[in-house]
Amino acid sequence: MRTEGTLAPDTHEEAREAFEAAGPVAQRVVRETARAMAFDPEEYRERVTGAVVSTARDVLFSSRLRVHSGTRAEFDEWCADHDAYEVVEVGSPNVERVVWHPAPFVERVVAASYQDERDAAVEILRRQALGRVYRVELDGLDGAAATDTVAAERAEADSAAGERGADERGPDTDGSDR
Repeated sequence: MRTEGTLAPDTHEEAREAFEAAGPVAQRVVRETARAMAFDPEEYRERVTGAVVSTARDVLFSSRLRVHSGTRAEFDEWCADHDAYEVVEVGSPNVERVVWHPAPFVERVVAASYQDERDAAVEILRRQALGRVYRVELDGLDGAAATDTVAAERAEADSAAGERGADERGPDTDGSDR
C-alpha cells in the first residue's frame, strides 16, 4: 500500500481550519498569476472573481489530502477494519486497484478504482472527496470570504492605478502588492 498527501483531518474543526487556511494562499496565487499575465486593473476586476479564488482554494486544499492506494484486497481489508465507515466508491468494483481517502470526522471513505493510471485516479479521488465530504461538511465557506477578498483587492488595484495616473506602467511596475 502507498500513501501520499499530508491532510487527513480527524475532526470537523481540523477540516474547517485547513480549508480556511488554503484561502489566503489561493488569493496570493491568483493575484501573482494575474500579475504575471500583466492584467491591468480593469482586466483584473473583470476576470478575477470570487469563483476564481474559490477554485484555486479548492485545488490547493484537495491537493493536500492524504490518499492511500493499493490492491482491491488491501482496500477491502481497510474497510473491514473500519466497518463503521460509509463507503463511497466511483469506478468499477471489478478493477484490481483502488485509491481511497478516509474522513474520520464523518466516518466516510471515498474511493476510486483504476486499472493503470494511478495519478489520474488520485486526482479524481481528490475531487470526489472535496465534493462528497468536504464541500458538504464545510458548506458556507465557499464564496463569501473569497468574494470579500477579491473586492478588497480590486479597490487596492483601483487605488494603485489612480496613483499611477496617466503614466500607466502596468500592474507590477509600481511595487504594489495589488
